[in-house]
Amino acid sequence: MQSETGGLTPTAFRTLAGAAQIEIIIKKSRFIGYASPVQDEEAALSFLRSIKEEHPLATHHCHAYVLGTNGAANRFSDDGEPSGTAGKPILEVLVKQELTNVCVVVVRYFGGTLLGRGGLVRAYTNACVKAVEEAGIATEEPSVRLLAHIPYPLWDRVQFAMKSLPVQVGEAIYTEQVACDILVRLSDQEMVSTALSDATEGRIELTVSERLYWQWPAD
Repeated sequence: MQSETGGLTPTAFRTLAGAAQIEIIIKKSRFIGYASPVQDEEAALSFLRSIKEEHPLATHHCHAYVLGTNGAANRFSDDGEPSGTAGKPILEVLVKQELTNVCVVVVRYFGGTLLGRGGLVRAYTNACVKAVEEAGIATEEPSVRLLAHIPYPLWDRVQFAMKSLPVQVGEAIYTEQVACDILVRLSDQEMVSTALSDATEGRIELTVSERLYWQWPAD
């Protein structure tokens, strides 16, 4: 999940659910694909460096990454492979699947047999596709975390109301009042706030403690 300190764009985006590693062998060449969600260019380059450090003797470390909620920023590298046969095919997979905030690195250990331009494009494309499939795809939606303060006599009402609302509720803390975190999609914030206010006759206090992108389960 990606945290934001400023305002959120109202657009959800597709990214990777987690990190993954796969390997394919083609004519004795090893292609090891690594896929990971990343929040920014610094994280993407750090991920690339970590793969290079893990495979210092590899023949090539080809990569591509896409950043931004609209996928506007992207980079790729063939890292010594013939131009357009490695990094670009990796990037094309990410763009075709409408993924963003992702980085894929494909490491190659040369097996002694030249694959030709078409063979290289197919190999790097296949490695990227398999790495993305292994990582899984998730949708991150603009969301807010609300801090709620509720008078004790109204806590049962709030719990009952939240059962029918599209929210995720954190652990309750009992002090002078009941306090808890309520995670809600940005698009549902007004509706949820109104419903909880109605349930407590306006006595619930709701403040935004964080704005973030969150992976919500499919409806």
